[in-house]
Amino acid sequence: MAIDTDIAIIGGGPGGYVAGIRAAQLGARVVLIEKDQLGGTCTNRGCIPSKALLDASARYQAIQHASEFGLTVSSAGFDFAQVQARKDKVVRQLRSGVETLVKGNGITLIHGVGSFIDAHRLQVRLDDGRTEEVTAPNIVIATGSVESRPPIPGLDLPGVFGSDQGLELPEVPKSVVIIGGGAIGVEFATMLSGFGSEITIVEMLSSLVPTEDPEIGRALAQQFERRGIHVHTGTRLERITQSPDGGLDVAVTTPTGAATLHAERVMVAIGRVPYTQGLGIDRLGIEMNRHFIKVNTRMQTNVPGIYAIGDVVGGRYAHTAFMQGEVAVENALGHDAEMDYRAIPNVTFCSPQVASVGLTEEQARATGQEIKVGRFPFIATAKAVIVGESAGFVKVVADAKYGQVLGVHMIGPEVTDLIAEAALAVIMEATIEDVAHTIHAHPTLPEAFKEAALDVEQRAIHVVRRAARR
Repeated sequence: MAIDTDIAIIGGGPGGYVAGIRAAQLGARVVLIEKDQLGGTCTNRGCIPSKALLDASARYQAIQHASEFGLTVSSAGFDFAQVQARKDKVVRQLRSGVETLVKGNGITLIHGVGSFIDAHRLQVRLDDGRTEEVTAPNIVIATGSVESRPPIPGLDLPGVFGSDQGLELPEVPKSVVIIGGGAIGVEFATMLSGFGSEITIVEMLSSLVPTEDPEIGRALAQQFERRGIHVHTGTRLERITQSPDGGLDVAVTTPTGAATLHAERVMVAIGRVPYTQGLGIDRLGIEMNRHFIKVNTRMQTNVPGIYAIGDVVGGRYAHTAFMQGEVAVENALGHDAEMDYRAIPNVTFCSPQVASVGLTEEQARATGQEIKVGRFPFIATAKAVIVGESAGFVKVVADAKYGQVLGVHMIGPEVTDLIAEAALAVIMEATIEDVAHTIHAHPTLPEAFKEAALDVEQRAIHVVRRAARR
């Protein structure tokens, strides 16, 4: 059976299903091909289940500290099987929502594995073994990513797990060494330590969350250490071996020499790699940028009519894939759209949370322009003190001449929500004065952003300025 359509999309994750919905809104006939479940990694094995577990862990921690608020809790515990069951319920509900959106927009969904016959034809191997052919003038590749597993001795030992398995743990391990201090690693460290695991993080680079401003990474490491999470940065994993007690020994090289770490389990959280296996892109001559599919800002590959979005082009976040999907199909259907990467929020749901948008201080200085930096601590923000989460700060990087907001970096309570205002400021090319003249409700957490902006000009109100503080 052959299906003729206007746009075919391979992959029903965040980028793929959003691309399909936008194309349908523009009047196109859309075929969406998904080999597993709609929602992709984000909904089923990433963003959503991990945040559900993090939320449960945070609530349990809040109960542990109830006495600080004058509250008495007679007993507190958790049933991890029930925690996992609620996580699964959340995933099913949100996946069902995606299914409803796809169906409601008249998108033809095909369950199967798609591969290229040529630039405008796909062969789809259906779940029942049959095949179908899909023909379309425009094809969007949105096949996502898989866990990265480097060739390090011991990674295949029992007790070693990755992020996918980490979301399905039947019980909380007594201790875990987490290999990787990026977003995945620090989020799992927060979740598992909140449930009582003894956590050690090993990060090869010089700071945690290494894609963030180094000042943020250092602050997060300090907060983790205070919470009992052991952090080893600048440390390379050498091998993992079975310990006589049934646990695992992790051989590492630290800045001061060789060391061995011991834990019940080891988690590998060193990132994800693009998934293009079996897609057949090599026979089309699609250009690659290392492991990623190379695209321009219109999400076009070098082959006319073929677009790529999301993790296969290095998108990193679901919200990046959302926008890339819209941009791809708008261009495919004759509109004019372009990705603007200046204001993509980076968010990490550890505790304290980390978020940023725009240029780091180092990146801004590297442009050669003169900059100014403002900071404001959450300890001086009334709402942060009220809710008992006053660790962290907001940092604003601005152009010295015109005051344009170039970058904003946050660590503290609910900053994954607060970063939205900063992203708007960056994309609108707002100035420090624009932020300063925007009245922020009191007492609220976003006041810290305004105060940090004011601090760029040494005008912060709710902190005493000292000459040597800068």
